[in-house]
Amino acid sequence: MTVGVRPAVLADLPLIAALIRELAEYEDLSPAVHFDEDMLGTYLFGENPAAEVLIAEHDGKAAAFALFFRNFSTFAGTPGLYLEDLFVRPEARGYGLGRALLAELARLALRRDCARLEWAVLDWNEPSIAFYETIGAHMRGDWRLMRLEGDSLIRLGAQK
Repeated sequence: MTVGVRPAVLADLPLIAALIRELAEYEDLSPAVHFDEDMLGTYLFGENPAAEVLIAEHDGKAAAFALFFRNFSTFAGTPGLYLEDLFVRPEARGYGLGRALLAELARLALRRDCARLEWAVLDWNEPSIAFYETIGAHMRGDWRLMRLEGDSLIRLGAQK
């Protein structure tokens, strides 16, 4: 049994799209998925990528992904990495793919002089929370995620 992690390439776009849809199904959020695959490819692999993707393979077969991007800590005065999504296909869980992806993200963060790696987790996802705690991550109970999107984003952006 071998586990490997590699950066995604443009040829992985259909795989990434499938993994995003599988993640949405797992989180019971499939109706929220409405990306255009070509546009996703532009944002991930175009001239100015907005995010990066790592692919984890189990015995040579792609079975997990992590999508992340750079952020910045004003208090630390240094960049960080934000993990937007991590998903391991159910049949590949328990083989260390999630840990391998997070370890590679930690190495990338260190190589890029990032002060931290952070992400959000759904409060009902107890298996993931328990796993994250085993690697030393801690829950930031004093912060709540805020989001502005759709009509609210448009209305605010239209204000002078």
